[in-house]
Amino acid sequence: MAILQKHGKNSSPDLASLKENPADNFGAAGCQKKWAESSSNWSRPVARVWTVVLLLGTCLLYCARVAMPICAVTMAERYKWTKRESGMVLGSFFWGYCFTQVIGGYISDRVGGEKVLLLSAAAWGAMTAFTPILAHFCSQPIVSMTLARFLMGLLQGVHYPSLASLCSQKVVESERGFLMSTVGSGSYLGTLVIGGAGSLMLDLYGWESVFYVSGLLSLLWAYCMWKYLLKGEGPIITLESLGTRGTQSKLSRRNWLRLFKQPAVCAVIVTHLCTASTFFTLLSWLPTYFKDTFPDAKGWVFNVVPWFVAIPSSLFSGCLSDHLISQGFDTASVRKLMQFFSMGVSSVFTLLLCGTTTFPTAVAFVSATMGFTTFSHSGVSVNVQDLAPSCAGALFGVMNTCGAFSGVIMVYLAGYLIESTGSWSSVFMLITVVNLLGLAIFLAFAEARRVDIDGAKPRYHNIHI
Repeated sequence: MAILQKHGKNSSPDLASLKENPADNFGAAGCQKKWAESSSNWSRPVARVWTVVLLLGTCLLYCARVAMPICAVTMAERYKWTKRESGMVLGSFFWGYCFTQVIGGYISDRVGGEKVLLLSAAAWGAMTAFTPILAHFCSQPIVSMTLARFLMGLLQGVHYPSLASLCSQKVVESERGFLMSTVGSGSYLGTLVIGGAGSLMLDLYGWESVFYVSGLLSLLWAYCMWKYLLKGEGPIITLESLGTRGTQSKLSRRNWLRLFKQPAVCAVIVTHLCTASTFFTLLSWLPTYFKDTFPDAKGWVFNVVPWFVAIPSSLFSGCLSDHLISQGFDTASVRKLMQFFSMGVSSVFTLLLCGTTTFPTAVAFVSATMGFTTFSHSGVSVNVQDLAPSCAGALFGVMNTCGAFSGVIMVYLAGYLIESTGSWSSVFMLITVVNLLGLAIFLAFAEARRVDIDGAKPRYHNIHI
């Protein structure tokens, strides 16, 4: 059976059906009015400004997050850490990352994702700038750095659930792929920036400079967002409506249990778990892989090139996804196609790394792997908004919590395998197996129909305002 199938206009809520089910707080006429306002809002300059702001915010998020992996080798040499201890420091981030996912998404669904993003950015920016001070003034750097990474994960855990909540409330289905891919490309842009500039700062000014610069820039971004956007006047005030409770369904405990019994929901959780764990493993260990395998290689090359490839790849996947949906292809089929590229095709290049003998070949394979991995922004990451737009932030938080837990295990297990076997092939084989498992589940069970409402009751359509 072909992956892509065409359909009618079922990729977005049917306005005609709203007349038959005027159960929403606004009624049918209100729904159409809000829908029209949504289309016009996203054509205004304010929408473009916020897209750029969120892109930069995600970029700085990863600058702060990847600062430790970039500096891990240097810090391990200075403080005499083993591979297992380095894995503990790197993996501790994900322990903290687990605990704030759901609560961050839930609060964003209630009060607005932009507020949660602002507060968290100010906190993790300060934590990043303060990290070198903790290392120098603590008698046990392994303890202070493990704690610092845990707190960093705790503070950054609300970021993506907040974005998912914001997108589900503001963006129509046929535009979500591009927006999430654009903002998601900020992760690769941030890794690219910190990989290039961070490597140079590491060589010229020491590892402390990487934390100081990325932390202070994050604080500057949070200040500018608060000063010039959230405190501005005019059209920007309409963003407050993102947190309006009347536009959201309040799911009871019974409805949440029914939601988690849906095969499509379970599939999206498991697939995201696999995607996140393999991505986190690559993100954490690739700098060490290149340092160990090609000790004479320039850090700015392998820390920059893969992420330079990932940015246009992410944007392309978003454009392709939205184009296929606008042409009438079934939304679920499009999501599956994007995930096939993300987990299936990327696994081919991951396997090829097992037999790599030259530095240029290794960089090419890693670049291809990371490039195809970005297609998940238009696959499983957006699928949660198709399934449950009324609680997308909280549900994405559940997904990311599962992904963070698996990231802890995978990052630590990778360090254990490297130290035990002395070979990186075991790590790449593990990543491939996990990817293919997640892909098989997604292809078998993924859907794009809305499941956060009871079909036996009057239907509440998601309003994009």
